[in-house]
Amino acid sequence: MQEIIDGLPNITSFKEVEKAVKERDKSVLSPSAKNKIQFGNIRSACAIALHMQQPLIPAGGDNLQTADIISNLQYMMNNQGFGDNHNAPVFHWCYKRIGEFIPQLVGEGKEPRAMLEYSGELLYGLRKMGLNDVFDNLIRITTDPAYYHCVEWLGCPWGHAVAPSTPVQDYRLNVKAWQSNFAAIFGMDALKRVRGFSPSEMALPNHPDTAYEFVKTLRDCGFTWVLVQEHTVERPDNGHGIENKHIPHRLVCRNSNGDEASIIAIIKTQGSDTKLVAQMQPYYEAKSLSRTTINGKEVPQLVTQIADGENGGVMMNEFPPKFIEVSRESTGSDTPMMNATEYLEHLESMGITEKDFPVVQPLFQKRIWDKMKPGSADAKKVLAQTIEELKKEDGRFHMDGGSWTSDLSWVNGYQNVLDPMNQLSAKFAQKVLNSKVSQNDPKYRNAVFHLLVSQTSCFRYWGQGTWTDYAREICRRGMEIIDNDF
Repeated sequence: MQEIIDGLPNITSFKEVEKAVKERDKSVLSPSAKNKIQFGNIRSACAIALHMQQPLIPAGGDNLQTADIISNLQYMMNNQGFGDNHNAPVFHWCYKRIGEFIPQLVGEGKEPRAMLEYSGELLYGLRKMGLNDVFDNLIRITTDPAYYHCVEWLGCPWGHAVAPSTPVQDYRLNVKAWQSNFAAIFGMDALKRVRGFSPSEMALPNHPDTAYEFVKTLRDCGFTWVLVQEHTVERPDNGHGIENKHIPHRLVCRNSNGDEASIIAIIKTQGSDTKLVAQMQPYYEAKSLSRTTINGKEVPQLVTQIADGENGGVMMNEFPPKFIEVSRESTGSDTPMMNATEYLEHLESMGITEKDFPVVQPLFQKRIWDKMKPGSADAKKVLAQTIEELKKEDGRFHMDGGSWTSDLSWVNGYQNVLDPMNQLSAKFAQKVLNSKVSQNDPKYRNAVFHLLVSQTSCFRYWGQGTWTDYAREICRRGMEIIDNDF
């Protein structure tokens, strides 16, 4: 598969990806890789994930309406004299350094582990900048059998879209686009080993219909588990939080019609704090834990965290020596580093599967189902009425979804971004999806590219001003492309 086609990333090879996912092996780990850790003898384990993202912005020139769409990292590189832009060279190193640490540690006879989540727009931006050394390092640890049991890639939305406020059909496009782009870079065999999914901003939809479509998209695309922030879910029986945060759960989502979709949830505890990964907090918390039981069987617990892999002084400076130290110390101990799919496959070898895990559902859904029965007549209308009633009863009740922070909305105050984004989405659905243009047609790829780039959460995270101007400009270009080409 070509990685770059007509100057754009390969984000539309959907049929090839679907075929590869259907043909993949049931297990990710080889027997020799599974024997690296004596699962029956350990007390607990820890897992870390590194989230990497740089948005694409129309900043490759002085005129907003004609500026080339470039990586924010390139903008930082070109403008290091103000703000935090002087960090750009360090960020460049952060994107490739795990590809240095893993071979070094394996060469020492150690067992390092890391889960990696790189957005598609970051990968495209890096390639467009010519930073091929990043890809050389990452491809090595992803495709060399000596290393790939140490590294687990997580799927994510290509354009760093937040699931609760992105149209469901576009979110599915984001997921499939990431798979296509990843396969073009790392190969189909590497894609077949991707089983976990990391939602941008840890954003989990809690509107029943959106949450159902979110889980259905992941399952349809071949994912078997999803990373979930602990305070974005509840127990269906009482609406309370999770009892045991360090075992897998089963995320079950019902829509207004009564349809149900489920997927394994690996729980990320606490809020977003880069120190948790930079200082390898999961390892030290895991050392304080003992084995527990799942369905009557004794198992080790798993402490899981994810953090920005490049942002902040602690990640830039403290993570490298601490990761190396913990990789050395944990190897052969009763608290090893493990990746989530590795952990799940060990559970499965004990006969423990998804049906054995405690059930959770998105936050606030118990209050909805206490008032209405899914599958009733005019279910969508009844759901909308129920939601409005609950909002009037309690100002804290919302359907904006949950994320790594409970005090930041990806919706409130951003109609000046969401309106153009939704208009572009509607026009894409009306004219592009209904056209007979092939998914491999350059016009189709160009339209998808602008749609997905417009939906990155960064355009809302950084607040009003330049960033919202970027979003509106990309939406304008997308509308123009569709009007002219379809």
